[in-house]
Amino acid sequence: MSTDEIIDTQPVAASPAARVSADRPSRRTRSRFLSRLLAGRAPAPPSPGAALHNVSAATAVLLVLVAIGSLIHEPVLIPPLAASAAIIHGAPGLPLAQPRSVIAGHLLCAAVGYAVLAASGSSPWAAALAAGISLAVMTVARTPHSPACATAVVIVLNTPRPATFVPLLVGSAGLLVLAGWAASYARAGAPRYPVYWW
Repeated sequence: MSTDEIIDTQPVAASPAARVSADRPSRRTRSRFLSRLLAGRAPAPPSPGAALHNVSAATAVLLVLVAIGSLIHEPVLIPPLAASAAIIHGAPGLPLAQPRSVIAGHLLCAAVGYAVLAASGSSPWAAALAAGISLAVMTVARTPHSPACATAVVIVLNTPRPATFVPLLVGSAGLLVLAGWAASYARAGAPRYPVYWW
């Protein structure tokens, strides 16, 4: 190989300006990023009448749960049930909102919560483990309902008595479903709930 060939094959050092422009994203790359960022669109907001109907129905059923709890001196309204009511009345067509997912999801996650509580006691670590196992169990059982994971956490952290808590939980979840069904027929033009029962 001659000396001229060696000189020709060595890389030419880029000027500082060339290096800076190579480090900057091109306009084309930025426009692709922005188009992907803005590509999704949120659903249209509900009409004021529909929003008022949904909020009123969800609030009414949650107040009924509070009233029942006051009568029997037990905490019936727990955070996961409030989240369930929001899903049922806010997005009644989602699989998460269907009766199978609401009732069976809470029941399965309660079972997981009590099992983890029995195996490892009450701690934040055990609660996190219960939530993860609950998600796996609901996925396998085809009963997706994200608020039910919180039911397992509530059980592990608060250690309620199963003989009282489980019947109240199932009854409350059933009441949420029935309220969603009734509310969907109370307003003309409302989406029908449920899409399927089981």
